[in-house]
Amino acid sequence: MSFPIHKSLPILVVVALLFSCKKEKEIVVQKPNIIYIMTDDHTTQGFGIYGSRLAGLNPTPNLDKLANEGMIFDNAFVNNSICVPSRAAIITGQRAQTNGVLDLEGNIPPEKQYLPKEMKKLGYQTAIVGKWHLEKEPAAFDYYQVLPSQGKYFDPEFRVQGEKPWPENMIQTKGHSSDIITDATLEYLKNKRDPNKPFFLMHHYKAPHDDFEYATRYEDYLADTFIPEPESLYKMGNHGSEAVRGKNDSLTRIMGSSVSHRNLIRNQAMNIYWNDSTIYKQYRNARDIKPEEYEKWKMDETERKYTSKVYQDYLKKYLRCVKGVDDNIKRLIDYLDEEGLLENTIIVYTGDQGFMLGEHDYIDKRWMYDESMRMPFFVRYPTKIKAGSRTDAIINNTDFAPTMIELAGGTTPDYMQGKSFKTILETGLEPADWQKATYHRYWMHLAHRHQNPAHFGIRTKDHKLIFYYGKYWVNTDDPNAEWNKESWGNDFANHTPPAWEFYDLKKDPKEMNNVYQDPEYQEVITNLKKQLVEMRQELNETDKNYPHIQKVIDEHWDD
Repeated sequence: MSFPIHKSLPILVVVALLFSCKKEKEIVVQKPNIIYIMTDDHTTQGFGIYGSRLAGLNPTPNLDKLANEGMIFDNAFVNNSICVPSRAAIITGQRAQTNGVLDLEGNIPPEKQYLPKEMKKLGYQTAIVGKWHLEKEPAAFDYYQVLPSQGKYFDPEFRVQGEKPWPENMIQTKGHSSDIITDATLEYLKNKRDPNKPFFLMHHYKAPHDDFEYATRYEDYLADTFIPEPESLYKMGNHGSEAVRGKNDSLTRIMGSSVSHRNLIRNQAMNIYWNDSTIYKQYRNARDIKPEEYEKWKMDETERKYTSKVYQDYLKKYLRCVKGVDDNIKRLIDYLDEEGLLENTIIVYTGDQGFMLGEHDYIDKRWMYDESMRMPFFVRYPTKIKAGSRTDAIINNTDFAPTMIELAGGTTPDYMQGKSFKTILETGLEPADWQKATYHRYWMHLAHRHQNPAHFGIRTKDHKLIFYYGKYWVNTDDPNAEWNKESWGNDFANHTPPAWEFYDLKKDPKEMNNVYQDPEYQEVITNLKKQLVEMRQELNETDKNYPHIQKVIDEHWDD
């Protein structure tokens, strides 16, 4: 900006104009870029920073370094521990009944892809690369290269923009998905974005989703290392309830997919050793053990060795997938650093939920137990976030979108149910009025042979209360009722007992002792039930549309 200076113009006016010009240039601030990185099933146990039994293996040196340069969240939780509903919550900032995604068959159409839409309003170019898994075209993004559904680990295909209608534009690649997804993101950053505009990029890995197919270069990683095992792999203790164990442990052989032979419907041995005749014989022997006798039988030396072998192979496959992610994160960070983009880029890292790595002899997710419900979450942005900071403030995945929108200079839309924790990131302090609890709801029941009963509950910093209602969402007395067999169980007869579980997380962080019936905790439980009712109302998560579930709730609320 220039001004013609007339000789009769008072000198003070000239000085004022020049100062105004300088001030105008100073207030032009470049918006930060934002990269949201999400893995599939990367649980907190699979990091160094979360201090689990696996931390000593140093499974994530690059991610740990990134985390320690920003803020680590110890209490980040998923609203529903399963892929599609979690991703829907993140992209909409809404809970299941509000965004319409209750199960794995849900989808988010372009008009509900709120996060990229809001970022574009703020002047950002938007892109998503990798796993999408929300079925409809991610058309709200300016650019996309996404896997079809789960996608493949090796030589994956991607859906891209093109002349044909979605989902017909496909490209074929060669290599491991973690490498290819990183390649695609780097290609976008190098050649397919406008360098004069800030970018919002969602970078999503398939790994380490099962069946944990790792790149062949990691074949020897941890090969000669003994992986620490959870004690609860062998001993259930007073964990669980009749809802997940049955009366006198009558359901233990069919509920919750297992590492050991315990679950006859789905266990990790089936995935690894099904063609091994010796192992199969052991599996056949295990089938004959009665449910009430299995816990004792599992401690038999032969069976314990077998369970340990399965666990060791299971964890090594998992951690080799994690290693591939960690190495590729370094590639991405190195590029940002070399191009001078790193310091003005907000980097968010998380998983789409947690994952059971043998705790309580469970694999997969879906549970409200912490290993499944807790999400890894950390944010690096040296301009605003202090390195080495950490918080135990409770956040959940509906809070992610509001926070990123506000970090980009916007305000949280009224239609989003999540709350921005931008203040926590920037000050390191939890506001006095910040949420003290989070709500979890797993809608599906005995689905996909994992055999997890439907449930909901509340989690505070100190306590957890879970109610398993164990019924379908449709009128099971109506033979013409429509229901989703894929996500809602395979047989109307598969109703499971309703039951409560309560854990004192300060005394019992590994959730080994269900103290719901302990008189010492009745006042706490009563208070949590009151909060649970209020949260279900506030979040539009009641069962007013599902009277058969509400009937079970009413009948067993005071059990």
